Amino acid sequence: MDINWSNYNETLVKRGEFYLDVQFAKTWHPELAAMNAEKRGRPYIYPDGLMDFCSVAYCFMQLPYRQMEGFLRKIGGFLGFQAPDYTTPFRRMRKLDWDIPQSDEPVVIAVDATGMKVTTRGEWMYKNWRGKERKGWIKVNVAVDIKSKKMLAFEISDSRCHDSMMFEKLLDGIPMIKDVMGDGAYGNRRCYNYCEKRGMDEPPALKLHKNCIIKPQRSWLRQKAVLEWKKLGYEGWRDKHEYGKRWAVEGFFSAVKRCFGEGLRATSTEGMIREVEMKFKLYNLIM
Repeated sequence: MDINWSNYNETLVKRGEFYLDVQFAKTWHPELAAMNAEKRGRPYIYPDGLMDFCSVAYCFMQLPYRQMEGFLRKIGGFLGFQAPDYTTPFRRMRKLDWDIPQSDEPVVIAVDATGMKVTTRGEWMYKNWRGKERKGWIKVNVAVDIKSKKMLAFEISDSRCHDSMMFEKLLDGIPMIKDVMGDGAYGNRRCYNYCEKRGMDEPPALKLHKNCIIKPQRSWLRQKAVLEWKKLGYEGWRDKHEYGKRWAVEGFFSAVKRCFGEGLRATSTEGMIREVEMKFKLYNLIM
C-alpha cells in the first residue's frame, strides 16, 4: 500500500493544533447570544465551544475535572475570560452532541465490535478472585467507511450482546450503502435479510462458516452467498470482495485505543457510555 508520508506527517502535526484550538474565544459572545435567544430560565454563561474544548482536555489530555478547572484558569488568564468551576464541564459535557458526517455517495463499509474496559483489575485477580463472573466491558459497535477510514455510525451495547444483534441498528443511520464487510459474527440470516431489505442484489462481504449450508425458506441472499462461497472457496471469495479492506475498522479501533487507552475513567454507567461516545466521536473529528 502506497502512503503519502508527507501528508500523513502533516495530519499528525495538525492534531496538536486541534488539542489547543481556542477558536471559542473569538466566537464567545455571538455563540452565547444564539444559545440564549430562545432559552427560558437562567441564561448560559459559557458557550458550547468552551465545553468542546473541555472535552478535548478530558479525553486527549486525560485531565480530571478538578485539574481541568486549574487548566482553564491559566487559559482564561491569557484569553480574558473567567474559568468555570469543575462542576460546569461535568454537567455540560454530558449534553454535547456531535453529528457524524455522512457521505453523499454509496459507500463500502466495514463493521465490527470492540470492548472498552470498565475496570483496571488484572487477569490474575480476575481468575483467582472473581471466579466465573464476567469481566467488565462496554461493547462498541462501529461502521467505518473503508475509503475515508472515518466512522459513519456507532452503537453501544452490553458485553453479552451478540454483534449481529446490533447490525440493523448500526446501519440504519447510513443513507447509501454499496457493500458491507464483516467477520463471521455477521454471517447469519438476520444480517443477510437486512441487506436484502436495503436493496442489495449481490451478497455482501459477510464471512461465512466453513460448514455453511443452504437452508430452505431462509434468506435468498444468504443462499446465493453460500453458493458463491462453495464455488470460489475462501481465497477466491476473499479476492473477489477485496475482503482485506475490512481491516479499516480494526485500524480505527487500534487508533482510538492508542490515543485514549482501552480503559474508562467514569464510574457510573451513564458516565461510561458518555465517555466512550466522546472518545470515538472526537477521534473521528481529527482524522
